[in-house]
Amino acid sequence: MNFTKFFHLISYLQYPTMLIGFYFVVRPYITGEIIEDPTVMISAINTILVCMGLSVSFSTLQDTTKTQNNISKKIWQDPKKGSLFILAICFMILFILCFGLFGYFVSHNTAFKEISLGCIVLSIGLIGMLKAAKEMFENHRLDKNS
Repeated sequence: MNFTKFFHLISYLQYPTMLIGFYFVVRPYITGEIIEDPTVMISAINTILVCMGLSVSFSTLQDTTKTQNNISKKIWQDPKKGSLFILAICFMILFILCFGLFGYFVSHNTAFKEISLGCIVLSIGLIGMLKAAKEMFENHRLDKNS
């Protein structure tokens, strides 16, 4: 088995990771913990952010020479749409990372500090996604690959 196929198979761990995060968000409602202690939701939000960061990191292991659907193919083939999408990812990463770093290092609110750690993990995962998006854009651009 070659490395591309191996990493592509590992990338499917993104789905169970998101399901685990979803479980931690839903669990306080099922067990009734949210009624007894509403602050338990802060911990659940942090857990889902960490799981989302891991899930996005796993998704970046996919084969970037293939597109998942026709919508993504249209985005990556068009130089303007692809550039805008990469720029949007950059701004999203910057916003989430700054939010997380501010909350972790500057804020004195304990709830904000806890959620900020999940934001930092999510932004690290998104940085990997940015690299994968750049590779997708390079592999599928019609103006460069024609």
